[in-house]
Amino acid sequence: MEIYYTIVLFLFGIVLGSFYNVVGYRLPKGESLLFPSSHCTKCNHKLGASELVPIFSYLFLKGKCKNCGEKISLFYPIFELCSGLLFAFSYILFGFSIELAIALTFISTLLIIIISDYQTMIIPDEVLISGSILLIIELWIQRGLHGTLEAIGAGILAFITMFLLKKFGDFLFKKESMGGGDIKLMFVFGLTLGYPMAIVAIFVASFVALPVAVYFTMKYKDQKYIDDDEIPEHSIPFGPFLAIAAIVLLLSRIDFHFIIHMLTK
Repeated sequence: MEIYYTIVLFLFGIVLGSFYNVVGYRLPKGESLLFPSSHCTKCNHKLGASELVPIFSYLFLKGKCKNCGEKISLFYPIFELCSGLLFAFSYILFGFSIELAIALTFISTLLIIIISDYQTMIIPDEVLISGSILLIIELWIQRGLHGTLEAIGAGILAFITMFLLKKFGDFLFKKESMGGGDIKLMFVFGLTLGYPMAIVAIFVASFVALPVAVYFTMKYKDQKYIDDDEIPEHSIPFGPFLAIAAIVLLLSRIDFHFIIHMLTK
């Protein structure tokens, strides 16, 4: 039965991953999540049922639009596969429990944020607010009033820490060093991971993002800017790195609290 439930969670994850792709792409643009229905962005061909099966449709169609032959990005099936694996692994770790509900809510929120920030450089407030509300309800069920208030306090503390880091970065680099969405995202981190772990997520994300940022800086050092917003065409959003780091910390079960305690003794 454990294998059966793991497979069910995996399938559930890849289906939701496909939906999160739509949400993350359309929501920041103010577009409807339902209309128009999924279509080829080149020829506007409306996708049929056989073209909407996560992962398998991509393989069946050989990564091309059925109508015009336009290549479909490999990013979509990979994202769906990762979503399924994350859901399945969460079940393996937590079983059917309130901890699983918290993990899936947290992961779902971050998956949408990865798409939205990567595609549009925006982390929608709607995602952060709805994710936070669901997490608070689940934490209330798990920990009661006192534990939930502690979690909210940790979220606020993480938010303030990130805000201060942004101000320091703005002063140091003499320009906008971080988006407002990244700062608000830290509330969700503190709420779910706790304050020390939320700060660890920043350092893990920075460690992963640094070589990527250096690579793109060197590759596009003469890049142009978009309009008058002083946003480089090849800017690297920090949100996806934060989200990936937080998911790793959530599912790795590494006792960073013990490590932090040892380092601060």
